[in-house]
Amino acid sequence: MVTSIARQSVIIKCNMQKSILTGNYEFYYAAGLVSKLFGVVIADDIQPAELFQSLTEKLETLEPRDEKEGHLFQMIRDYRPGEMYDEQMKELLLWGKNEQYLWTVGIPS
Repeated sequence: MVTSIARQSVIIKCNMQKSILTGNYEFYYAAGLVSKLFGVVIADDIQPAELFQSLTEKLETLEPRDEKEGHLFQMIRDYRPGEMYDEQMKELLLWGKNEQYLWTVGIPS
């Protein structure tokens, strides 16, 4: 998996308010964004089912500030994670938590 593709996919979906999360890689990057944007604490090595349960509970108490965040919330609520977990998911979670180019598809070189 090329992690930058999962990142770009989530950003494009939020920018356009279209589509759904299509896998755990996208799910983990999206979770990282929620952590960054709203200060939600997420363990770096959390497993998919636990992450989903924790996030859906947190989203109930949060209010998106714009359409992009609203779509991000909806994609997470609608997603059902698979059991698979690997180090790239952790990498994507951390990337989302530390995103420097929010909502920007391309990263400056």
